[in-house]
Amino acid sequence: MPHIDLNCDLGEGCGHDDELMTLITSASIACGGHAGDEAIMRTTVRKAQEHGVVIGAHPGFVDREHFGRRELALSAEEIVELVQTQVRVLQRVAAGEGAVVRYVKPHGALYNMAARTPVIAEAMARAVAELRGADGEGLALYGLSGGELLRAGRERGLVVKGEVFADRTYQEDGSLTPRLRADALIEDEVLVVGQALWMVRAGRVKTTEGAEVTVQADTLCLHGDGAQALALARSVRVNLERAGVEVKACV
Repeated sequence: MPHIDLNCDLGEGCGHDDELMTLITSASIACGGHAGDEAIMRTTVRKAQEHGVVIGAHPGFVDREHFGRRELALSAEEIVELVQTQVRVLQRVAAGEGAVVRYVKPHGALYNMAARTPVIAEAMARAVAELRGADGEGLALYGLSGGELLRAGRERGLVVKGEVFADRTYQEDGSLTPRLRADALIEDEVLVVGQALWMVRAGRVKTTEGAEVTVQADTLCLHGDGAQALALARSVRVNLERAGVEVKACV
């Protein structure tokens, strides 16, 4: 039976968190860099526990003005410090609520840079690996299917999960189409659902050039921002289940 984890970026102030929490299996919670603060983290952690949703950390560049979507020139050491600082804040908040952070998924520009740039991917993987607990239990790493981050994570001995997107278009190298392009986002509900089903059941996605590339679909991102966020998320989940796909956490 095919199965998929549905994750959503939450705690970002986009206004749909409560409703989205009922549709997902993993919550990637903003850690105060591009969005969020400790009070929002605490509320989001509590909601995740209430709905049996796995908790993940969603660190990003400290650049609220651009919502973490502007690429910043940080050194590898600075990226390690940035990631670890943000993840530790969420870990502390979660521990105070009797919860555990299970994975890390970078946000925005940091996500895209880690997907294509080996040095940044290695810094990201190192940051997560060094957060391994004294008992040896570590955090899983979510990253773009086929990207450098997954490779770096495997080399560090991390559990890595390939992420796919139903509402983003793809390039022939498996990367996401840059948001600056007019064809970067898919807004038609039928097309979003169709892409989700094809990726999960066939492990393939069509590119903007009309070709197809293979994807590792362990977790599918449902974006929490945008006017159609809730409707698209609900439609994706309903249609996955109708097609016989089991929706469950992957970590």
